[in-house]
Amino acid sequence: MPNHLVVALVYDRLCTFEFGCVTEVFALERPELGVDWYRFAVCAVERGPIRAAGGITVAAPHTLKLLDHAHTVVVPGWRDAAEVPPPALLKKLHAAWRRGARLCSICSGVFVLAAAGVLDGKTVTTHWRYAQQLQQRYPQLRVKPDALYVDEGQVMTSAGSAAGLDMLLHLVRRDYGPAVANRVAQRLVVPPHRDGGQAQFVPRPMPPDNGSRLAKLMDWMRANAAQTHTLASLAARAAMSPRTLQRQFREATGLAPVEWLIRERVAIARELLEASSEMPIAQVAQRAGFGSEESMRRHFRLIALTSPAEYRRRFGVAASVRRTAA
Repeated sequence: MPNHLVVALVYDRLCTFEFGCVTEVFALERPELGVDWYRFAVCAVERGPIRAAGGITVAAPHTLKLLDHAHTVVVPGWRDAAEVPPPALLKKLHAAWRRGARLCSICSGVFVLAAAGVLDGKTVTTHWRYAQQLQQRYPQLRVKPDALYVDEGQVMTSAGSAAGLDMLLHLVRRDYGPAVANRVAQRLVVPPHRDGGQAQFVPRPMPPDNGSRLAKLMDWMRANAAQTHTLASLAARAAMSPRTLQRQFREATGLAPVEWLIRERVAIARELLEASSEMPIAQVAQRAGFGSEESMRRHFRLIALTSPAEYRRRFGVAASVRRTAA
């Protein structure tokens, strides 16, 4: 990849961590790799001062004209998902896309690419907090809320913050192969590839804390997750019709009662896996209310996008001890 120019955008109220990820991957010299590494430059979306999160100020040496020469452009987040980016930036990004430049976004940066019209009809992702907002504003996109990153060839989008590193390492892997990407990951002290998706980190839907019949039912369901429940039995306990219970559940959580219960059981299993490295998986399944180990594995992988064993390895007590010792 001779002379490949990667350009990172900076703007007022810059997302410092995401910008740091981009510079860490592309700005450092890497003679030990023995390849023609990327060229890296920074351009300002607007005139300064460029204030960044954490109270620092960034001085960018280039203007948006640099995008006319970029081979890869990275948008490291955007200051406000509800704010329309400057027209001059959108015009430059669209022109770069039309001439074949690669465009990448981290977290809320996807809103910039969407506004530039380069994502229409494509599958994308963003931080789970913004997924619904993105889909509503741009219905022509296929938003994949669980993914850490999505590669659509000329455009790449990633979930929040550290998921940007996953996407950037994937980009290096695509450009230079797995051996080079693995060595970059080693220098970053991160895994070259993470299994699963951001569903592992999404908080579970919680009941409204208003003392209502629905809130009390949800509390009871959580405390008795190991029992067998049906829509009819839950409706009877809440003194509602099944239809009313379904409607109120969806209004409160966006899920049907059975769907919420399965997610709650997965959450309980996650807590048990985090707390104990000794409890057998079959016992975790029983205590979480799945009835069988096979059932828990199936639902766990569908919701957390990883296996119970892998989740325990990554987030369990033993993993925490290893990280502390390191």
